[in-house]
Amino acid sequence: MSTSADSKPSLNVSWRARVAIGLIMALAVLVISVTNKLLTDRFTESTRNRAELRIALYSGNLLAELRQNAIVPQLLARDPSLITALQNADYSLSTQRLISFVEEIGAASLMLYDIDGRTVAATDRNRLQSQHRSEPYFVDAIRSNATIFNTIKLEGGGYRFMYSRRIQAGGNTLGVIAVEVDLQKFERAWAGISDAVIVLDSAGEIILGTSPRWRGLTEEQALTTTSPQTAVERAIKATADWTALPPDAYLQGEAVMRLENRVSFRGWRMVSYTTYASVRERVNAVLALEVMGFAILLALTFYFLSRRTAGRLAIFQRESAKLRALNVALQREIAERKRVQETLAVAEQTLEQSSKLAALGEMSAAVSHELNQPLAAMKTYLAGARLLLRRNRPEEALSSFGRIDDLIERMGAITRQLKSYARKGQEAFSPVDMGAALASSLSMMEPQLRQRQVQISRILPDEPVTVFGDRMRIEQVMVNLLRNALDATKTTRNPQVEIMLSAGETATLTVRDNGPGIEDLDALFEPFYTTKQPGDGVGLGLAISSGIVNELGGRLTARNGQAGGAVFEMQLPIMGEKTKVEAAE
Repeated sequence: MSTSADSKPSLNVSWRARVAIGLIMALAVLVISVTNKLLTDRFTESTRNRAELRIALYSGNLLAELRQNAIVPQLLARDPSLITALQNADYSLSTQRLISFVEEIGAASLMLYDIDGRTVAATDRNRLQSQHRSEPYFVDAIRSNATIFNTIKLEGGGYRFMYSRRIQAGGNTLGVIAVEVDLQKFERAWAGISDAVIVLDSAGEIILGTSPRWRGLTEEQALTTTSPQTAVERAIKATADWTALPPDAYLQGEAVMRLENRVSFRGWRMVSYTTYASVRERVNAVLALEVMGFAILLALTFYFLSRRTAGRLAIFQRESAKLRALNVALQREIAERKRVQETLAVAEQTLEQSSKLAALGEMSAAVSHELNQPLAAMKTYLAGARLLLRRNRPEEALSSFGRIDDLIERMGAITRQLKSYARKGQEAFSPVDMGAALASSLSMMEPQLRQRQVQISRILPDEPVTVFGDRMRIEQVMVNLLRNALDATKTTRNPQVEIMLSAGETATLTVRDNGPGIEDLDALFEPFYTTKQPGDGVGLGLAISSGIVNELGGRLTARNGQAGGAVFEMQLPIMGEKTKVEAAE
């Protein structure tokens, strides 16, 4: 009896142990599966976020390097010593000066070419006397007023990145200054990271990458031709059990995380490939700890079966602590994002208000500038009318009052034109006789012409020259050009202004004066640029005139005449038969 009684409790204990072990095993499988899923998603998301931050940082550094070097040619093109060297063909100190510049700028190299494309100064002395007359960075720079960027593909598969700009003095082109941007330093920096990074141009060719063999290939070609044991293999290799993740792409049968970021420069793109291996290692480390914990729990079950409740409580406490820590971290992240969003909203409001104030100031200055001319004319007509009334000549005085009324109408039209200019054209166009518009503009300028005693010569065609546009705005441009010509001849002993109207493929109005000419042609049409004395102008006349001509489909240009003085040309599309029919309809 006693033996039977002893065996029964033993069997009872064995059954309870088996049930406990089975429950623990089931719980272990469940916890490990859930943990694997949750941690995989979480660590994958954190890895993606870090990869996005890295590619944004790389893109920003690349763009900052390009923009930093973009301003260098514009500054060096105005360097007096380089201009003097090109003028005098004396380059004995030019190379040393470029070397001093390159140390401060951080560019790969600086080159100075004369007008024939010959390298007359360079930070790399091996390039001296080399010819570049047919190179695109020389040809494009000679033809353009702006800084030119070129990507030159080398025979060895690499690339050179060049900024170039022509050097001018006195309206003559003397040569070209070129800056080679050192973008290979980014490749050297990327060589030490686990990610694979490539930069593609607008044509889809790789111009930078963590492996030099990628250059000149498309993204698909680079990914399919890369052999194992290289940077690509190390960057994209994933564990074989990574079947639970939806990969962004596959490379040689392996899953990869692909991120793309656009570089705000000539359609460039940056692509990175991030390995999932680090994610799997982190997940496996946590899972290993959990497996170890359950193994210890199973071992203790045999000895402390009666204490399973206390053991489970300890596990729950540890899990609760982890959840509380995760909750605190999540709350901090939410608070930080809210703070960033509030700061961004305040910055956007401040920027919007600054833009409104800037636009209001520019419009006020423009209105003041455009009304000065009619006001001056009204003052002259009023003085003349007063004198005529004293001399008992009321009919002529009424004529002056009529002209004053016309000027008031013109002032109202100018304010409407400025509003229309700010709204980028909302009024209908009509046929405009350029000769009649010129006559009206000269009538507007008649008091100033008589006062200054300027010799005006006009060359007009026999047939009317008709364009399709806004007559008031065309007259506004003519008045601005005539007024600038009068102001330019203030210091001239025999002031002369030549006006020529011609018709060909375009209707061209040329205004030429015998003043001192224009010093800075590049900044002439920029807002608030003026060479006049304070109080004589704010520098908006030519900027507004250029905008008006552009809206009418033409262009306004300026140059210095061969015999001295300034020459302004306004070209507008001439009105053909088809345009006349459309205007009539």
